[in-house]
Amino acid sequence: MPQSITQEQVLAALRNIQDPDLHQDIVSLGFVQNLQVQDSRVHFDIMLTTPACPVREEMRQEAEKVVKALPGIDSVQVQMTARVTSGQSSVRENYIPQVRNTIAVSSGKGGVGKTTVSVNLAVTLAGTGARVGLLDADIYGPNVPLMMGVKHSPATLQENRPEKIQPALNYKVKVMSIGFFVPEEAPIIWRGPMIHGAIQQFLLDVDWGELDYLIVDLPPGTGDAQLSISQLVPMTGAIIVTTPQEVALLDSRKGLAMLQKLHVPVLGIIENMSTFSCPHCNKRTDIFHHGGGRKVSEKMGVPFLGEIPLETSVRIGGDQGCPIVVSDPKSPIAEAYQTVAGALAAQISIHNAQSIPLRV
Repeated sequence: MPQSITQEQVLAALRNIQDPDLHQDIVSLGFVQNLQVQDSRVHFDIMLTTPACPVREEMRQEAEKVVKALPGIDSVQVQMTARVTSGQSSVRENYIPQVRNTIAVSSGKGGVGKTTVSVNLAVTLAGTGARVGLLDADIYGPNVPLMMGVKHSPATLQENRPEKIQPALNYKVKVMSIGFFVPEEAPIIWRGPMIHGAIQQFLLDVDWGELDYLIVDLPPGTGDAQLSISQLVPMTGAIIVTTPQEVALLDSRKGLAMLQKLHVPVLGIIENMSTFSCPHCNKRTDIFHHGGGRKVSEKMGVPFLGEIPLETSVRIGGDQGCPIVVSDPKSPIAEAYQTVAGALAAQISIHNAQSIPLRV
């Protein structure tokens, strides 16, 4: 009769599996939990640093394979779970201590689809099971309520924390915007201190609750809102959205330089409106050129998170308050957002692991 397999033998087999981003084996990283060995049956959990891990299924299959290869093992059950990590903050006063990661979405200029990217990334991350919030910090042009389909004003909580404002909720994403409090046609003519005060209130007086990711949609350019966010929020990092043409790339480099001066880590660059495929003839046309985002990322030494194509359906979804990742989740552009969201989540995990010893 074969000798029973021990937990040590199972762990030794699992040490052959490396996390592709953190470059350590999953046992050393503490991912393997609740290991149980009963005769020929093995059960354990793999707790990842994000539910949006792009190699989640491949890791599960590999774990099953290496353990099943042990002599005398008939059954292997692997449960994939996740607990998003957080990094170390340099901000003196954290207005949102229950938020694990705050990610600013920035662009050097307007018109590159930054808000569309923010909305679809937030909804995509929430779809993986992560707890996600979306803060519309574009005070002068608050378009998030329209694109998220939440035009109503959030109510003030009546119990427990009556001073807090309850964020709107749609597509499993908590949403806050100045657009909830002003008429759609009313211009917002504010100077810097008022913008700072509004952003501070959105952080301090909104009941965000426990969040894994807070996506902050910044206004274009390098102004007051960017300064306020960097001063008030423990920033995990920022991503830059650009289109491929040279004028957008020039401004994106300025935005990147601003973030570096504010000591905000740049998690990566996204090339939006990267290419266009005609729905009638399937011919590809690079309307705004192509590949510029990748070139800038290589030149500036920051990760390239991916390309988002240009499609009419994205505009329609934004106008109707139904993001493309919800209205057509199997489409190529929704898959592109899933790829970018996975790459972003991976960069956040890498940053947090480098900031402080990994804790999941």
